[in-house]
Amino acid sequence: MGATGSIGKSALDVIAQNKSVFEIVLLSAHNNSEGLAAAGRLWPGAACILSGEPGGKERLLTAIAGCRADIVLNGISGAAGLEPSMAAIEAGSNLALANKETLVMAGPLILQRAKEKNVKIIPVDSEHSAIFHLLAAHSVADAAGRDCLDEIILTASGGPFRNFTLGEMENVKPAAALAHPTWNMGPKITIDSATMANKGLEVIEAARLFNLPPEKIKVVIHPQSIVHSMIRMKNGAVYAQLSRPDMRLPIQEALYWPEAGQTDFGRLDFESASAEAALSLEFHRPDTEKFPLLALAYEAVKKGGLYPCAYNGANEAAVAAFLEGRIGFLDIGRVTRYVLDKDWTGEPEDIAQVLEADSRAKTLAERKIK
Repeated sequence: MGATGSIGKSALDVIAQNKSVFEIVLLSAHNNSEGLAAAGRLWPGAACILSGEPGGKERLLTAIAGCRADIVLNGISGAAGLEPSMAAIEAGSNLALANKETLVMAGPLILQRAKEKNVKIIPVDSEHSAIFHLLAAHSVADAAGRDCLDEIILTASGGPFRNFTLGEMENVKPAAALAHPTWNMGPKITIDSATMANKGLEVIEAARLFNLPPEKIKVVIHPQSIVHSMIRMKNGAVYAQLSRPDMRLPIQEALYWPEAGQTDFGRLDFESASAEAALSLEFHRPDTEKFPLLALAYEAVKKGGLYPCAYNGANEAAVAAFLEGRIGFLDIGRVTRYVLDKDWTGEPEDIAQVLEADSRAKTLAERKIK
């Protein structure tokens, strides 16, 4: 799902190099009909669905239910990925999840249903993939091993404005915010990386996926994007996953799970002279005054209820407005703060309530934007 986006293209590249292992049964895109048609020609056995056209979402959900996939990779951007994630779980397919909004908006509902359906959720975000495999490697994946874990540490590149002052950030234009220094991603996630909302969403996702309190989830700025995340044990030892920034590696790990496929994706060369500078690793504390969306995410996950959903919805609306030139860069945080100041208490009972909260958050955000 999301076959024509950055995650989808990387996934198709991974699968194309392992044609004897994988068979694609379904491809979807939102509105990139040409890209979807091109992918469909490469995989003639796959059903192709354009979910953004009239009736497309319903056709996609029906196709997910009926395609009998062993694993569904959700590379859809934003809140639109939530219902397809639940459809995959209901169909009994394992879920390779790059759509972090699924767990941010409806984590308890998604995880409970996955448990009931005996479905595995395998994270595709490079940070959560790193934590997922580090925990497994150190036997922390089970309850007994949890006694050894102190905290997890998510790394963040800091985006293009890490060294900007607040005054400089006030005048940032969309083109500058879309120029990420280390990753090639879609526009929404690239802007989220520039504001550090992306890391905020990842904190919420990690709290839910790994069942940890937010105070046990730390964030450090690591501009080189070589260390993809770390775990600290109670004896003080820190273990890290290192690779070049290449999304094909966590995608391959998710698609092959629980086996380990062989690949050179992300392979670090410690011997070549050109690699020396890249392997000089820096770590800094994040500045939550310049990047308030990170602090707001911690606030939302601590409050629980529908606060994480409201955080996501407000940010999504504000990012769209920024890309359209209707608000400034720092206004993204101001809009999200405005929405989070409303009452979002109460746990949702079903996905419909989550979607209603998402719609309400976006309506409130639009009111502030105007």
